[in-house]
Amino acid sequence: MSSMTDIIFLLLLFFVIASTLSSPNDIKVNLPESRAKTSTKQVVAKVAIDAEGNYSIAEGNQKPVPIDAEKLEPYLLNLASQDSIKYLALYADQNIPYREIVRVLDIANEHDIKIVIATKPFEH
Repeated sequence: MSSMTDIIFLLLLFFVIASTLSSPNDIKVNLPESRAKTSTKQVVAKVAIDAEGNYSIAEGNQKPVPIDAEKLEPYLLNLASQDSIKYLALYADQNIPYREIVRVLDIANEHDIKIVIATKPFEH
């Protein structure tokens, strides 16, 4: 009986150690920072997603206006159909879920809109 308890103890110890070595299915995303001082001059539309997940959009140098996430795709399609959009710049807060960024990337990819992911300036 004592040899059976030794085997059970060793199996238990093995599974405890093995479970602590497995990594969770999380993906840590470090948002990029840039040292470049120039920006893309051809960007016509800018989509911003703030920390609360609210979307806003601005054409050219206009002031950003809030927009619902469901209305973003038709709005971008309208801009693309007018051929007034060459690039789309995406400004996203570093604390939002990555699925919000993927939503905008998918819209741009589906409709062949060139997209630029904006970075914050590198700070020393």
